[in-house]
Amino acid sequence: MTTTPSPAPAGGDGPPAGTALIAQAAPDEIVAYGDHVLAVEPTGAEPVPDAGRHGRPLQLLWTWTSPNMEFATVFIGVLAVGIFGLSFWSAVLAIVLGTALGSVAHGFLGLRGPRFGVPQMVAGRSAFGFRGNALPAGLNALSAGIGWFAVNSVSASYALSSLLHWRLLPCLFVVAVAQIAVAFLGHNFIHTAEKYTFPVLTAVFLVTSIVLLAKAHPSAADGSHAAPGAFLLTTGAAFGYAAGWTPYGSDYTRYLARDTSRWKVALWPGLGVFASCVLLEIVGGASATLAAPEGSTLTGAFIHPLPEWLGKLTLLAIAVGGIAANALNIYSGALSFVAMGIQLPAAVRRATVALVFGVAGTAVAWSGLHDSGHRYENFLLVITYWIGPWLAVVFLDAWLGRARPDAETAALLADRSYRNWSGPLAMAAGTAAGVLLFSNQTDFQGLVPRHYAQVGDIAFAAGFVVAGALYLTLRKVPGLGPATGPAPAARTSAEPEPA
Repeated sequence: MTTTPSPAPAGGDGPPAGTALIAQAAPDEIVAYGDHVLAVEPTGAEPVPDAGRHGRPLQLLWTWTSPNMEFATVFIGVLAVGIFGLSFWSAVLAIVLGTALGSVAHGFLGLRGPRFGVPQMVAGRSAFGFRGNALPAGLNALSAGIGWFAVNSVSASYALSSLLHWRLLPCLFVVAVAQIAVAFLGHNFIHTAEKYTFPVLTAVFLVTSIVLLAKAHPSAADGSHAAPGAFLLTTGAAFGYAAGWTPYGSDYTRYLARDTSRWKVALWPGLGVFASCVLLEIVGGASATLAAPEGSTLTGAFIHPLPEWLGKLTLLAIAVGGIAANALNIYSGALSFVAMGIQLPAAVRRATVALVFGVAGTAVAWSGLHDSGHRYENFLLVITYWIGPWLAVVFLDAWLGRARPDAETAALLADRSYRNWSGPLAMAAGTAAGVLLFSNQTDFQGLVPRHYAQVGDIAFAAGFVVAGALYLTLRKVPGLGPATGPAPAARTSAEPEPA
């Protein structure tokens, strides 16, 4: 590990004396890491050099299937039918629609990994500038490394508790230690772990799905007691779950060679997310039509209709799936944190940040072991509130910069003087507009659902449109659009007008 000074702005002299330097791995360290599975990954937010590239796009299929083979995915369907009150087939349509939107976005975002060799939140600097990128990177560090970590830890803990008949807290600690260990080792170990859990989780959940769908009573969920806006609430929740992976896109593609087939890099992650989420969310909706003993835990109610042997296998699969998901959450949360450009001492590397996030996420999960249903529903919707506007800015920036040479874009991503304030301003305004006008959850109702409940929650869509329109407009405002080098000094009234 070396300490690399931040690139000096054009015409500057570099960082001031005494300023802490950003801890980065030297290129030869990254090359030496290669495809070693049990080595701790040295790479943080810096680009992966061509000599350190390895892997094949097919590995993205299991890397993005295994993390969704867990109860948090199932619970989307339970929410749709059991809580929002949708009919079964309306729930299926909303699940497919929301998941498809999130999966397509996820597939496209991973394309920047092979091109630039950087994590997703570093690739986003072209849209937000070096400092402005702290807004989405910081939000993702919190939502991934702590929020999603807590959600999946709770569901895995419930499954392990039901399987072993232990108390919840010891189960939470077992789950936390396992997933932190995987994330600590980093990229290669994560891909390998997902590869070997993929066939096991897929086989167990396929059998479970067949049994539950055969026993379900879809006609019992006729939608007669649907909450106002239930279809849009379900679409938003399904989109939120699938799109929750989008800020991680290139984190797992950046070690692939630059000339890797683009359609394969986009296809396998999108397909993995779509197929796994749609299957288990539909099964979750079907399970909500079956009666469960009073006082059952969430996971206990899910496995109640299953034969005992299959129920135990499913509980084990839920626990393993939660660990598989959280390995990605902690890893990407740590990458997002270091992508913020915060100056850190050399002793603090990505693996250490992953450990810190894991401990913090465990504490949050501990506090959420009870009343997890409503907390999860709200969390899913809150995730969409900032991801929708973030996606609008990122996609528009990619479209506007499509003719820019990759070498020029790569230089912008590493330039600490590069700024594009139109990105964070548009994202913040889009998020605020979506929440204040259209959010509809138990903790807060926006202006429109408060008076027209049938609208549901379309904050993510409204935020996407508002942020996109503002980004196109603000880019043209002097001082807010893309620029490099020192910002122009403010002119005082005593200074003459420039010639």
